[in-house]
Amino acid sequence: MPLQLPNLQDIEAAAEVVYRSFQATPQYRWGTLSQRLDTDCWVKHENHTPVGAFKIRGGLTYFDQLHQRGEMPREVISATRGNHGQSMGWAARAHGVSCSIVVPQGNSTEKNDAMRALGVQLIEHGEDFQAAREHAMHLAAERGAHMVPSYHKDLLRGVSTYWWEFFRAVPQLDVVYVPIGQGSGACSAIAAKLALGHKARIVGVVSAHATTYADSIAAGRVIESAVTTELADGMACRVADAAALAVLQPHLDHVVKVSDEEVAQAMRWLFADTHNVAEGAGAASFAAAWQERDQIKGRVVGTTLCGGNVDSTVFAQVLTRAPC
Repeated sequence: MPLQLPNLQDIEAAAEVVYRSFQATPQYRWGTLSQRLDTDCWVKHENHTPVGAFKIRGGLTYFDQLHQRGEMPREVISATRGNHGQSMGWAARAHGVSCSIVVPQGNSTEKNDAMRALGVQLIEHGEDFQAAREHAMHLAAERGAHMVPSYHKDLLRGVSTYWWEFFRAVPQLDVVYVPIGQGSGACSAIAAKLALGHKARIVGVVSAHATTYADSIAAGRVIESAVTTELADGMACRVADAAALAVLQPHLDHVVKVSDEEVAQAMRWLFADTHNVAEGAGAASFAAAWQERDQIKGRVVGTTLCGGNVDSTVFAQVLTRAPC
């Protein structure tokens, strides 16, 4: 059974928690991006949060729910490729809780530095996110610490606020493209749509080099898939979450796979047209819209720049790889 999605009352209450730390992020209809797609293209700028990504919303509400239940632990442990870890570090510091985060070997240097700056004890382990996640679970059990998953109803409460903002600000949206990592972003888009009774079709986006969610949705069960993406680390998941899959399967219109080269081109376009920096997963939404530009012509399209935390050396290489 899928977990119960946050309703409108839950999301509105979560917004009050989020807005204690920062206000609603902007959404703009960018003219040159719209010209590229030959339609109205809106971008939700979650790169404008205090940690440069949407994940912070979930961290704030996760810890708020722990506090409300009187269950605040002395230590939390989680696993990440970066943005979830910054979310945990930010919220844990605000509540005076020790926070340890496991990342895979070779993780983003600048995301690692950002987590350490928030007081996170960083642990490097394994070749990919799944290995880091399994190690985090082992450490939590060994230490008696609280293990924070990447997908949980209390995370969805907060993440849903960004889609609630977007759907309310642009009620004319016909279709939105949502990147899928471990599922909190896409499931939260579904929750906000259902809570508001919005008409937009929701299209999931996965890396063509990390297809567990596309494969699992097609099969109707969790399918483990190899991860080879070098650019979209926020989508580099090897094993889909079964609870997230149960929400996504009946509510996504379809799923688009985007290659690293398509993501790189979208990063270049987003920078050229908006002068905002997008990490790989943050550019995947526009990459998918571009791939389907013929099908969405004349529609009002919503994309999300869900994170801007890309290492400067990587971004420099992307910008110089080809002209915009």
